[in-house]
Amino acid sequence: MILELHVQPGAERSEFAGEHGGRLKLRLAAPPVEGKANAALVEFLAGYFNVPKRNVRIAAGHKSRRKRVVIEGAQWKTKNAA
Repeated sequence: MILELHVQPGAERSEFAGEHGGRLKLRLAAPPVEGKANAALVEFLAGYFNVPKRNVRIAAGHKSRRKRVVIEGAQWKTKNAA
């Protein structure tokens, strides 16, 4: 799976927050310093899609709010999952 994201670091909590400029917006509760926001992004997406962190890779936008993330073996979470 490839996600085109607009990432907003320094938020109160990490969560998906709709759309921004044609990309999925993601708020992160991590500051944009020393790679903390990128590490938090990988951890959040790995947990959300139930994959190991090694399966989540930032393919583009390491120093930008606009990122392309590749997730191997992703599974969508559904509200009615058994």
